[in-house]
Amino acid sequence: MHQKRYHQLVIAHLIIVFLLGSPATNGTTRQKGPAEAPRAFILDGVALRAAKQRIRAGDNSSIEALHKLEADAQKALAAGPFSVTTKEAAPPSGDKHDYMSQAPYFWRDPKSPTGPYIRRDGERNPEINKYPDHQSMDRMVSAVETLALAYYFKEDEACAARAAVLLRAWFLDPATRMNPNLQYAQAIPGVNTGRGIGLIETRGLTRVVDAVGLLVGSKAWTQSDQKGVEEWFGRFLNWMLDSKNGRDESAAKNNHGTYYDLQTASFALFLGKRDLAAGILQAAKQKRIAVQIEPDGRQPLELARTRAWSYSVGNLDGLTLMARLGENVGVDLWSYQTKDGRGIRRAIEYLVPFAMGKKWPYQQLGDWQPQALFPVMRRAATRYTDAEYQSRISKLPPVDHQDRGSLLLPSHLRADQLQ
Repeated sequence: MHQKRYHQLVIAHLIIVFLLGSPATNGTTRQKGPAEAPRAFILDGVALRAAKQRIRAGDNSSIEALHKLEADAQKALAAGPFSVTTKEAAPPSGDKHDYMSQAPYFWRDPKSPTGPYIRRDGERNPEINKYPDHQSMDRMVSAVETLALAYYFKEDEACAARAAVLLRAWFLDPATRMNPNLQYAQAIPGVNTGRGIGLIETRGLTRVVDAVGLLVGSKAWTQSDQKGVEEWFGRFLNWMLDSKNGRDESAAKNNHGTYYDLQTASFALFLGKRDLAAGILQAAKQKRIAVQIEPDGRQPLELARTRAWSYSVGNLDGLTLMARLGENVGVDLWSYQTKDGRGIRRAIEYLVPFAMGKKWPYQQLGDWQPQALFPVMRRAATRYTDAEYQSRISKLPPVDHQDRGSLLLPSHLRADQLQ
């Protein structure tokens, strides 16, 4: 009986190992099982898993997007590493590990060339290029995301290894890492050394925490790496919540407040602080949606800008990304609506006619880009499945076969949108 019981336990253990993968060794993170969705928060882990299964099954409609992703990954393999320490000028702290940038819409005053800079909304001052930290961060985010997606879909360890190098350089290596604060972001010469508004420049880090989830199971991404990055984001989240710049950005009523909430909720989820994330997203119903959107769907705080279309779409992009985060903690922002009709769907419906050709009645400096709304509309289509909304989606141009986003479209949208 004891021998029989022993064999039963051995067989049970082997079944568990087969389903879950063997325990991690040498400090590496445990490999995910084939049926397990990756740990992502803005990206849909279930959709990622379904896309990977389609690719493995030889789905022809995914081939071009996958080939384009692979080509992008080849370029990303040669990118970086990137660091805030490579800038020439040091921030007021004297520490080049501190992130630093200049406010893009502020210029020298022609009437007072040596005085404080003045605001010209929507007009980017080329002087900001003297401070490369923002550009370096964006390039790091793009490369890491591309490499992580390529690793997830193709299990190419070279991609995971390069992503790990880039992540360590930005977050972990004592010689090159960024200090977890934005004390000196979007400074206005002659006025201040940094502002809360600067926190919008790290919105791309929400893509980094999803990318890290895609690397779990690779040989290159160790438990020590995971712990170190989590510690960095823990310190950064605390700074966002507790610092004056962070509190100022939290109080912003326009798109800056939206992207503050998006970041804090995303980082909280990454750190396992689900209650904090849920609280932020629940509060966003009244703090963001009810304040920012009118009953007819207009967003007055964005319409007041000189690039009213870009800011209206941009804020709505942030709100729909927050709604996606809410799905992780049971907070429904997609269908939330105030008694007088303010809600995300109403804001989308207000903008749709202008994306389809109706003349935009507000100011828009620069190019008119109606297609900017299309990704927002498609993201929402995964939740607004009624015939009325789906009819609107059917009028959009087809998704480019090479667009990596097409890999993550649900099946009913893929059938409608892909040629």
